[in-house]
Amino acid sequence: MTAAATAQPAFDGSRVDGSLFTSITDFARDTTWLNTPMEVWTNLGLGVFAVLMVMGWWKARRRGTDAMTLALAAPVAVVVAFAAAEVVKKIVAEARPCRSMPHAYLVDSCPAPSDYSLPSGHATVAAATVAALFLLDRRLSAIAAVFALVEGFSRVYLGDHYPHDVLVAAILALPIAYLTSLALRRWAPPLVASLHRGALRPLVTAEPRTVVQHAP
Repeated sequence: MTAAATAQPAFDGSRVDGSLFTSITDFARDTTWLNTPMEVWTNLGLGVFAVLMVMGWWKARRRGTDAMTLALAAPVAVVVAFAAAEVVKKIVAEARPCRSMPHAYLVDSCPAPSDYSLPSGHATVAAATVAALFLLDRRLSAIAAVFALVEGFSRVYLGDHYPHDVLVAAILALPIAYLTSLALRRWAPPLVASLHRGALRPLVTAEPRTVVQHAP
């Protein structure tokens, strides 16, 4: 028996919200002028979330150990959420829309069959950033939320994911990233505080080192 015959058949997500997916990709077909900007944004947009986390870190340098702990926890929380999404993706094994609905208008090229669809990795990173920044800086989290909505829409607009792929990514990433940040805020401050005494001090605080002068 061949490997192809014994392979697990991929889940067909078009049965969930294929009509909504088609409505959005039809919109992409009618707005070809927006195709390239969306293609550029969908990947470069991930850099925006990284910049927001860097901004959170920079502001935390003036806010003490607890804030710095949350700033350093943010990328960790995003990685944890992304890793969880990858596990779910392998378990569900949902075929990409380009394979289940090849007749739809697709801006992006079709990835390898083993690159499954649910949940969306891009949307996972976006939603996880929103949650990771929530405890640190509500304003940055709100900005991230706006960009996350655009990121999620772009994944469907380009034909890379179904709408439910993006929704599941948010449902999965938001609590995981939030709870990871919450746990690190509780357990990691002693470790972050120890960094104030070493060579990494300039990275965790904006306060100059106090020089003690001894009397002659």
